[in-house]
Amino acid sequence: MSAPEATWTAVCRLEQIEVEGGVAALVGGAAVAVFRTHDDTVHALGNYDPLGRASVLARGIVGTRGEVPCVASPLHKQAYDLRTGQCLDDAAVRVPTYDVRVDRGVVLVGPQREGP
Repeated sequence: MSAPEATWTAVCRLEQIEVEGGVAALVGGAAVAVFRTHDDTVHALGNYDPLGRASVLARGIVGTRGEVPCVASPLHKQAYDLRTGQCLDDAAVRVPTYDVRVDRGVVLVGPQREGP
């Protein structure tokens, strides 16, 4: 069951996010980074890089590490799993993830997901 429609925020049109790129948006008062992978899958993470201590993840490098879709922070290049928010370089670090979907070409970000 999905969250009620009131908890979804329209961020932009899918085509406004470059393939293997990201955009930042304010969703319910939180800075969220929304990413589009090479296969048009969309992911949403908190934009704040806890290791770099700055809101920069939307400007990170999107790719894969093995089979894991990830974004590398533009500051120190730590990679975060786009599906879980887990830092691939430090098991103690994780960024929040958000529900995300595309409806008629519009990217919608929902509530923050519960822990791991």
